[in-house]
Amino acid sequence: MPNANNDSLTPQPTSELSQAQRLAVSELLRVSPVADDLARRFQQAGFTLALVGGSVRDALLGRLGNDLDFTTDARPEDVLKIVRPWADAVWDVGIAFGTVGCRKKSSGGNAAVQDYQIEITTYRSEAYDRTSRKPEVSYGDSIEQDLVRRDFTVNAMAVALPEKEFIDPHNGLEDLAARVLRTPGTPEESFSDDPLRMMRAARFAAQLDFEVAPEVVAAMTEMADRLDIVSAERVRDEFNKLVLSAHPRKGLRLLVDTGLAARVLPELPALRLERDEHHRHKDVYEHTLTVLEQAIDLEEEGPDLVLRLAALLHDIGKPKTRRFEKDGRVSFHHHEVVGAKMTKFRMMKLKYSNELVKDVARLVELHLRFHGYGTGEWTDSAVRRYVRDAGPLLGRLHKLTRSDCTTRNKRKATALSRAYDGLEERIARLQEQEELDAIRPDLDGNEIMEILGMPPGPQVGKAYKHLLELRLEHGPMERDAAVAALKQWWAQQPQG
Repeated sequence: MPNANNDSLTPQPTSELSQAQRLAVSELLRVSPVADDLARRFQQAGFTLALVGGSVRDALLGRLGNDLDFTTDARPEDVLKIVRPWADAVWDVGIAFGTVGCRKKSSGGNAAVQDYQIEITTYRSEAYDRTSRKPEVSYGDSIEQDLVRRDFTVNAMAVALPEKEFIDPHNGLEDLAARVLRTPGTPEESFSDDPLRMMRAARFAAQLDFEVAPEVVAAMTEMADRLDIVSAERVRDEFNKLVLSAHPRKGLRLLVDTGLAARVLPELPALRLERDEHHRHKDVYEHTLTVLEQAIDLEEEGPDLVLRLAALLHDIGKPKTRRFEKDGRVSFHHHEVVGAKMTKFRMMKLKYSNELVKDVARLVELHLRFHGYGTGEWTDSAVRRYVRDAGPLLGRLHKLTRSDCTTRNKRKATALSRAYDGLEERIARLQEQEELDAIRPDLDGNEIMEILGMPPGPQVGKAYKHLLELRLEHGPMERDAAVAALKQWWAQQPQG
């Protein structure tokens, strides 16, 4: 099976293209038991079925997974009648847009059982008017009509089933071989139909490491304001796919250079600060992209959206806090606090979940905490507070803090890395001695009320907070010592 760099995908000569087509079809044999079975059912019902779009593209790239996309001339209600007796599960949440989803377990020959996630969409065309946030869907009657409305030529190929006829009216195979993104029609028509396709161009460039054709980039730049009619939810979902891709720097650069980022995440292009004449501070934009890549290198269990967003947004407070000091230095005092507020605002605008907003903003707020302690020895109290403030985000904070070092001074970078190694070692030692992951006072609320003979109320909360501070400062206390400390504090409180 060819991959993206295989000579069999070279755009010339035509005979080699035919060979690539045959090889692509052979890659589909792995899924043929489920695909052929489904296609025969559509045939028997008088309809056609074809594997389409990303599934065909990925087959050519040798990366076809178990998510399969099909297109058909059957209307959604007919699709439901065909798949309900056949599939293990069926859902119709996308039926308003002509899409029916289903799940099917299947195996072929000696292969293990595979769990396929399938989407079947009726031939269609869709377009926006100048004010709508939702596409107007109309059904088509031919696969050629369906393919021309696809976003890019590499996604406008199909394999008709069960005969496995390769259909490529827009030379998508050649563009795939050249690793370039073009639109089946003019970019202007494509982006007018669905402005989100401009973001998809950046996303596919990041996912596949493809180049975007110059005429497509020009249209993206010219039509960037059309993105404003797309709902925040659709923009957010597309942006997430880009950020979670293999090469997010490539896609983010394209968003910034075309002006699309100014419509989606204006804080990102704002990081391209003009450097002062003495070059006393780093290029914050380039620094941010490097921090993102370094954070990705530290991921252990696959792409981490919280970590990647925090890396991307960690310095967005710098433009608002930049000051030129009398001695010629440039300062960004409290940019982490300002940046956390800006992060909350932008993520809420993009309709992220409250939990995700809270986590990313907290990491932005804490990303400088390590540097606030200098290079000296950390006290146990400082370590406890660091762990308490990070909470369940501690592992991500470790990665973000390490990633935030982009200096070219190897001696400085090594010193920072060793200092953070020391902090992690201190945390590990204290975690062995104390329950750092769930720091709480040595007496709970009920014990406080019993010892002081008081009912529930604000004073109990104040006493609890005082004991928590003692716990953070001095570590665990024996019960008698905790009771004595509580009574001493209470004696110093104004009574009556």
